[in-house]
Amino acid sequence: MSSVRPGDLETSGNRRRPTLLLLVLAILLVLVGVTASALAAVTGDRLTTATANATLSRDASLVGLFVNGNLGTDDLTSVPSSATRQAELNSKLAGLRLDSNILRIEVRKPDGSVAFASDEAVVGQRPTPSEAMSQALSGVPVASLVSAGQVTDFVSPPAPVATVLEEFLPVMQQDGRTLGVVAMWRDAGPILAEVAQTQQEIVIVVAGAALVLAVLLFLIFRAAQAQISRQERDLVEATRRDPLTDLYNHGAIVSLLARILEDARPGGRQARSVSVALIDVDNFRLFNEAHGHAAGDDVLLRVADLAVEMRHEGQLVARYGPDEFCLVAPGTAAHDLEAQVRALRQHLTELTVQYGDSERLPVTLSCGIAAFPEHADGVTDLLSMAAVALQEAKASGGDGIRTVQTGDVKPEIGGFDVLQGLVIAVDTKDHYTKRHSDDVARYAVFLGRLLGLDDATLEVLRVSGLLHDVGKIGIPDLLLRKPGKLTAAEYDVFKQHVVLGDAMVRNLPQADFVRDGIRHHHERWDGRGYVDGLQGEEIPRIGRIMAVADAFSAMTTTRPYRKALPLEEALKRLTDAAGTQLEERLVLTFVTGIETAADAPMPGAQVPSLWTPRQLVA
Repeated sequence: MSSVRPGDLETSGNRRRPTLLLLVLAILLVLVGVTASALAAVTGDRLTTATANATLSRDASLVGLFVNGNLGTDDLTSVPSSATRQAELNSKLAGLRLDSNILRIEVRKPDGSVAFASDEAVVGQRPTPSEAMSQALSGVPVASLVSAGQVTDFVSPPAPVATVLEEFLPVMQQDGRTLGVVAMWRDAGPILAEVAQTQQEIVIVVAGAALVLAVLLFLIFRAAQAQISRQERDLVEATRRDPLTDLYNHGAIVSLLARILEDARPGGRQARSVSVALIDVDNFRLFNEAHGHAAGDDVLLRVADLAVEMRHEGQLVARYGPDEFCLVAPGTAAHDLEAQVRALRQHLTELTVQYGDSERLPVTLSCGIAAFPEHADGVTDLLSMAAVALQEAKASGGDGIRTVQTGDVKPEIGGFDVLQGLVIAVDTKDHYTKRHSDDVARYAVFLGRLLGLDDATLEVLRVSGLLHDVGKIGIPDLLLRKPGKLTAAEYDVFKQHVVLGDAMVRNLPQADFVRDGIRHHHERWDGRGYVDGLQGEEIPRIGRIMAVADAFSAMTTTRPYRKALPLEEALKRLTDAAGTQLEERLVLTFVTGIETAADAPMPGAQVPSLWTPRQLVA
């Protein structure tokens, strides 16, 4: 299983952000649509009512002028008017229909019969009184919008229209008595069209505002996303860069090399050769001590600048150690790496430095080169081979280049000696790791003996203990040495050391059980561990044993963020973790062994038994 790549996480985050933006915009549009619809509905209803009331008020004034100027009390009594008088008033009512939207006007007597009308055909008729007619007879003017099919208080339909505004206006005497009612029907189409037009304008205005808001939101979101992405890239890059030279640091180049080798294997993304050169500045420590750190930093910067200037396309340059650089050349550039390093050395012969009253000083390099797959088939073996070649180059007086020759004998025991050497190399940047690995190996073997495991399994436990944290070589220094609690993002990066360590030893003979200890020593019995979230007996037994040994060592060793706990407190916390973080049977066995066994591997000085561990829960 390959390690998680930082680029993959960044790409995943970038994929999620456009999706989030689309979701926000979709929610915005839905809210705007709902708001616009509700606003249009509320506005339409109120506007319709207001328009109807305004029309009623206007028609009441019109009717008032007609009544005051033409009707008398006798016209609305029970005595029928003369034919001449009736024709005269009918004609005047017809004249009121100059407004083409008025369909019919009737003047009704208190008994509901039609005394006068713009349509003479209905005069003398007596339609069934409606509730609106009754309210008007009581002195209350009434107006309502109804569909043509719902109009009941008439003899014959006023006109074939869809919607009608019907009005009943009382004719009042000065003493407050109702002499009659003027009934009027209007075509409500223009009124409703005006309301619909207003609603449409409201929707257009709201939609326009929503569009402007969406554009602004998009621009703001995009600007914020660009800023966040830039900050994320800067933060990630800062953890992978050497602060002096701005080159990749030790952990970053190892991680990148592991990725390149994974892709370069047969069946990978791009099967090809890969060469690695480890370059050491000769006598740098003496130079640093004689002329000061500022002078030493100046030399390193000059070498770094020259290496970057002379690198070929696709090559990586990193600061591998205090005075070491690493060049990684994949593909066709791999075969030219030795010639490239020789050219770099030649350029350095032209470089002289002078500080204070010193003579002009030369700058020379020693270099060791190893190639994949000719010399090694894994990142740790490849770097170890290059390191051995570098030591040979330095042993001959420096200023030399050594390339691992095909056929060189590889380390025995499946490369475990090489990996143990790599753990020692990690100690140069994190002293805790080496001591911690030795302790975990001792505790794991001790627990294995208490469990009655055979010698072969005990050897696997020993090797797993020594190598369980080998992946920390790829973790940035600022995380390993941070004197405080890691943030969530930093902890996510830190957890990848088990994946990287698993990838480092995957091709070694008989590595499966060792890989179980490396990959799964941070799994929890309750399933809340990492990286695979295994639970209970799903966790390989070696992983469960390593978890107990690792937890005990972590508590009893001084770390950057905490001093070592007393033995009593460490055993108590270990027991408290039984059944949740750790397998209870293994914890009880280990604690009992530490308390009672004469050969128990104690942290520091031997401590007498202090307390009795709790019993297993049934």
